[in-house]
Amino acid sequence: MSRPCRDAGLVVVLSRHCEDSVLLYRVMQGRVPVGTLSNHHYKSHNFQFLKKKVYICIFVLLPFSRNLLYGKNLNDTQYTMNNIRNFCIIAHIDHGKSTLADRLLEYTATVSKREMQDQVLDDMDLEKERGITIKSHAIQMNYRHDGEGENAGKDFVLNLIDTPGHVDFSYEVSRSIAACEGALLVVDATQGIQAQTISNLYLALENDLEIIPVMNKIDLDSAMPEEVADEIIDLLGCKREEILSCSAKTGMGVPEVLRAIVDRFPAPKGDPSAPLQALVFDSVFNPFRGIISYFRIMNGTIRTNDHVMFVSTEKDYHADEIGVLRLNMEPRKEMSAGDVGYIISGIKTSKEVRVGDTITHVERPCDKAIEGFEAVKPMVFAGVYPVDTDDYEELRASLEKLQLNDASLTFEPESSLALGFGFRCGFLGLLHMEIVQERLEREFNMDVITTVPNVQYKVKLTNGDEKDVYNPSGMPEPNNIAEVYEPYIHAQIITKADFIGAVIKLCMDKRGILKNQTYLTTDRIEITFDLPLGEVVFDFYDKLKSISKGYASFDYYINGFQPSKLVKLEILLNGDPVDALSTLTYVDNAYPIGRRMCEKLKELIPRQQFDVAIQAAIGSKIIARETVRQVRKDVTAKCYGGDITRKRKLLEKQKEGKKRMRQVGNVEVPQSAFLAVLKLD
Repeated sequence: MSRPCRDAGLVVVLSRHCEDSVLLYRVMQGRVPVGTLSNHHYKSHNFQFLKKKVYICIFVLLPFSRNLLYGKNLNDTQYTMNNIRNFCIIAHIDHGKSTLADRLLEYTATVSKREMQDQVLDDMDLEKERGITIKSHAIQMNYRHDGEGENAGKDFVLNLIDTPGHVDFSYEVSRSIAACEGALLVVDATQGIQAQTISNLYLALENDLEIIPVMNKIDLDSAMPEEVADEIIDLLGCKREEILSCSAKTGMGVPEVLRAIVDRFPAPKGDPSAPLQALVFDSVFNPFRGIISYFRIMNGTIRTNDHVMFVSTEKDYHADEIGVLRLNMEPRKEMSAGDVGYIISGIKTSKEVRVGDTITHVERPCDKAIEGFEAVKPMVFAGVYPVDTDDYEELRASLEKLQLNDASLTFEPESSLALGFGFRCGFLGLLHMEIVQERLEREFNMDVITTVPNVQYKVKLTNGDEKDVYNPSGMPEPNNIAEVYEPYIHAQIITKADFIGAVIKLCMDKRGILKNQTYLTTDRIEITFDLPLGEVVFDFYDKLKSISKGYASFDYYINGFQPSKLVKLEILLNGDPVDALSTLTYVDNAYPIGRRMCEKLKELIPRQQFDVAIQAAIGSKIIARETVRQVRKDVTAKCYGGDITRKRKLLEKQKEGKKRMRQVGNVEVPQSAFLAVLKLD
């Protein structure tokens, strides 16, 4: 029985039943193209009845993709670790990672034309609306190498992880990198190397990943392939012929990328017969099946219904279902070293699964846990409170479920005089904060109020003690403070030379210290600044994009704490402080910020039956004031003449009523006011 040719051919199968035909065909052929033997791809050509009730079935295969023929059910065979490639795609924002992932899925026939759509791996509505990747997405592809060399004609399993590009989601990238042996570094041929390109590259190199540089968008008229190739060579020290060129939109160069993945990325290492060691790199909560954990097996083998244990929590479960991550989850009976997949074990409590944990067998545990991920360090802190105080416990449950899927989110309970009970949440950046708020509203139907974002400060007290301050209400009294330290970042900005003056002025206005500037090319410059993180979390990124017409890219990392002159700026409504609107700010910026906040609140707070005094204060000193005038009825309308004392009597009576109302009345602050400080120019 001859092997089918690439695009069409004849398969002869001897069997009594269709199921046996498949089994016999597997045995005789040594591979399993079963997925092709369906009504879509064959027609019965001839049946001849013989002795012992054995049918000769001759199937004539119709033309179809060679990867469809050999790819669909490769997982039914016992492939070796040499046939696996685990890799991720890393790049700056909008350089074409998700589009390239689409083309790889399309070429390997992992996704049918009917299921295909732009950014098919971005399954959140929020991702599609904003056009950014928020979550890493893992998917398995099957590929037959159609090039030359020792791998020619062999079948491979490719585990791809598509990663986010924004600096706020760098923790997602670092976790994805831990599950891979190689990374495709995608660079936009029209924009060249940008800040997050370099940052993600260093993350990959720290984990000893093999790097394949891919120049994308070469079909555009504005592409600069020669200049961008020179930048890549300077950055990586690679040869020019090692740089792949492609257009993820049109599919040009994608076959070469697939061949390079197989030829240049190493196969995973590990011992399938050793005790089980599997690294949990992500998880998601399913309301019907409980927590689904995504893992990468480093050593050992896992089978359905195995008795497994999570090392850090020391809790044991039965593996009700294991499988691989294709467009939908596909169950498997057995998975071994090198595989990437998922496990469902009926876990309902979110605290029992931690990203970075190790899964092992109860009967034959591994000697030590896999070194997990570095603990995430939040950079921006804000209070998140339920609109209805009765929803406090529901908000806690929602945050715990969200933390499963977003391990960079941290939270702890806190209370506010104005807002009641809520949580002080830590985020990696302002965009991360916006996304979490959106996801709480969309996925968990939670209406929340978010307070003004702050960063972590260190306060040295007069008695010699040190205290960490996460929100203004935790700031000690001014007479107890010896010194305040604020976090500084090491910022790296890459921009066109035309905008260098405006960018430096922006950084100087934000109390930045210029450290270095380097010309990457004749018209592209890298500027390095030390900046206070508190100045960056508000509107820095938006202003940077505006003054550079969208060309500048920005990346940063924490660079320790430095002493600073900070004060607590409070907002008072009718003399009562609203702690949710308080902020810690640099002393020279306090007056202009206080003035602008009062003006903004005057626009946002609706008129009441009494005057509302809006004041900005530092300690007991009032530095700005605005008044929302009361709504008044014209009580003198019925006086059409007579002595003026009649009118004064009515006005004094109204004034007394307003005074009593002010003593017992409450001012409702709308949600828009809590984020008003972010909109200040």
